[in-house]
Amino acid sequence: MSNIVASQIEIHHPYGGVVPEVASRQHVESINAAIAQALSQAQTDWDGIDGIAVTCAPGLVGSLLVGLTAAKTLAILYNKPLIGIHHLEGHIHASYLQNPDLTPPFLSLLVSGGHTSLIKVEGCGQYQTLGQTRDDAAGEAFDKVARLLDLGYPGGPAIDRIAKTGNPHAFLLPEGKISLPEGGFHPYDSSFSGLKTAVLRLVQTHQQQEIDLPVADLAASFQAIVAQALTRRTIDCALNYGLSTIAIGGGVAANSLLRSHLLRAAEKHHLQVLLPPLALCTDNAAMIACAGAEHLQRGHTSPLTLAALSRMPISQVMELYQQP
Repeated sequence: MSNIVASQIEIHHPYGGVVPEVASRQHVESINAAIAQALSQAQTDWDGIDGIAVTCAPGLVGSLLVGLTAAKTLAILYNKPLIGIHHLEGHIHASYLQNPDLTPPFLSLLVSGGHTSLIKVEGCGQYQTLGQTRDDAAGEAFDKVARLLDLGYPGGPAIDRIAKTGNPHAFLLPEGKISLPEGGFHPYDSSFSGLKTAVLRLVQTHQQQEIDLPVADLAASFQAIVAQALTRRTIDCALNYGLSTIAIGGGVAANSLLRSHLLRAAEKHHLQVLLPPLALCTDNAAMIACAGAEHLQRGHTSPLTLAALSRMPISQVMELYQQP
């Protein structure tokens, strides 16, 4: 009924990334106004609210605590059930908002500033992580490379824009594979740390030799290898697990090259790819409310002792709820 987003992009822009302390303080300043605006836009009051959903894991604890404290207070004040939400489960539910008829099982590719995961969605609260990043998340790599190329923050949209004018084959960059003890490579896990370091070395070499940095070519080459790596792992995973539908989410899901790569590759294998609108790719209230509504419908509510957790595998999501 409403989806208010209090963005902090401009506040963190000078730092080239999110500063946890600054983020927490800004949450405190913004949350009351955001709640009031949400109720106003929805044209309702607290009598029209069935429950209060709140992100409680994983993430920056300071920011999570602000939302969690507000949610608990409102739950007590208005006698509403509290529903703690795992952040990644929220991103998965962005696909349900856009595609109400979507039914599990399906494969979810979540690519954001903090996460790069391939998750088999088996049902509400039932998730199996099949692949993940071993170091930097894709969005984090975009931000760091954008900073190296002096493109500003957030890095994803900045690289996407300038890459359109560059040559994606100008530089041979490493895809980043995870070796297995028994030999070979992990089929679905990702690594972007080495790719980021390769870009750093190229930047340093150009600076030392006093050669102009071909920013557009570097951005295009970087973006192409990320899109290639994510697409290959996602398609292989879907085929090997017999999943005919792929739903993508998270901020990096807005990347134009990743979208086109996935659609093209999926078409070859007769797979369906669901792309949320750009507004639902980045963090938003609607996806958390959607996840909360499904859990509440199933009788899943959280205790008022619910804690903010910086880390929590999505496979443990049902630990957030009292069983009905």
